[in-house]
Amino acid sequence: MNSKLNLQFKNLCKRYRRRDILASVDFALQDGECTLLCGPNGAGKTTLLRIIAGLEKPDQGSINYGLGEMSWRRCKKNLQSSIMYLHQQPYMFDASVRRNIAYALPSGLSNKERNRRIDEALEWADLKALASAPATSLSGGESQRVALARAWLRAPLALLLDEPMANMDQESRLRTHSLLRQLKEQGMVILITSHDALQFQLLADRQL
Repeated sequence: MNSKLNLQFKNLCKRYRRRDILASVDFALQDGECTLLCGPNGAGKTTLLRIIAGLEKPDQGSINYGLGEMSWRRCKKNLQSSIMYLHQQPYMFDASVRRNIAYALPSGLSNKERNRRIDEALEWADLKALASAPATSLSGGESQRVALARAWLRAPLALLLDEPMANMDQESRLRTHSLLRQLKEQGMVILITSHDALQFQLLADRQL
């Protein structure tokens, strides 16, 4: 995985019901970095992630992919194709863990190649023992590992995680931290929101 991302957001503004959620925010995702974004509830962390991922339109602002400043609307498809956003509670389809991971694969693969890549993802995320289990029955930590396995397979340029270790026990946090570190070492740009900066102190290159 070779990440080549230098994405600049300028003057982002978002307003809900006469309340400014984001006011003239300048932000950048840079090649090879893990960024930790901290702040209290209501500070706009999730809104910022959704805008960066191409899922929510800002009221104002421009984006520079290296080709000059453009509107969010013009960049929306590029953002969605190169950036993956993981919710605090990852969505699990009503199917087995194996089938949930398979959703990340592109169409057109042979069955042999498809099964090989799924097996690799299960091994990478330490989910082989849960391959046949219903994904909707998983714990929070196990669901997060499924979501990270899907990200590992899809290999986006950037991965955005919203409170990825909320309500996890210590063992699940250590496993999640290890997987995130591996993704970073493979070249994926990572942006994490959290209330607890200490959990990601050894992973993050910068904290905002």
